[in-house]
Amino acid sequence: MRVDPSGHLAELAARGLLPEDHQAVYLAGSLVRGWGNSGSDLDVYVVSTAQRTAPSTALAPVALTPDHVPVEVVHVDGVRWDIEYWTDSQVDQMFAKVSWEEFDTNHSVADLLTSHEMDFLERLGSAVSVTGESWLAGRRTQLESSAIRSILVSRALNLSDLFVEDAVGQLKAGDVESAVLSAKLAFGYAVNALHVSCGEFGHSAKWRARRFRQVEQTIMPFEEYWTIETMRGYDPANPAAWVEDVVLACRRISMEVVI
Repeated sequence: MRVDPSGHLAELAARGLLPEDHQAVYLAGSLVRGWGNSGSDLDVYVVSTAQRTAPSTALAPVALTPDHVPVEVVHVDGVRWDIEYWTDSQVDQMFAKVSWEEFDTNHSVADLLTSHEMDFLERLGSAVSVTGESWLAGRRTQLESSAIRSILVSRALNLSDLFVEDAVGQLKAGDVESAVLSAKLAFGYAVNALHVSCGEFGHSAKWRARRFRQVEQTIMPFEEYWTIETMRGYDPANPAAWVEDVVLACRRISMEVVI
């Protein structure tokens, strides 16, 4: 299921949801990528020079100035639109966080990004412009030349390694159930690192299989990934063996993925 962007600008204007100083309006998320279904929401991004001051459905907190993003929720032809209003200055601030200069001095820079900021940056690459194509194209170029890929790969690998060590320690202590859960978490982060290293951004676990099929890589075939993801090889009589196999898979990915 894909979205046709025509008509969205007029719909926003008719509902009084289009600021006069807008620089760009674009659509993003699962519906735009063709991954959505009849119950999926449409993510709409509106970027302006000044922050929207009209009363909003919600205010999403961000670590920027201004420190929030107004959000409107409307339903159009049975589809929920989540409309986020960002300023161009806020976007500049986000890109400053993911610069190479910042990454070179702080490899934990990803922790400076809130979930809304992370979603914003991740969705730029697959967004569909409604208006302001030059703005979107410029920001995409900026994203490609930033350190975002290295930042997210480094973060995912670090988290994977932490959970691998947890799993190994828990096995030694005889806490097998906790080791299984730690191994699952470690594997998820390792696969996320693999995807990002190939240019497929995204941190939501529900789209991990979709992202896996999008990337071209030789580190792990899809069937091996899916076998581990679905715990197909897990034997309740010998859970430690499954944990050990997953730990090896995580370490292999960590050794081969380039930050």
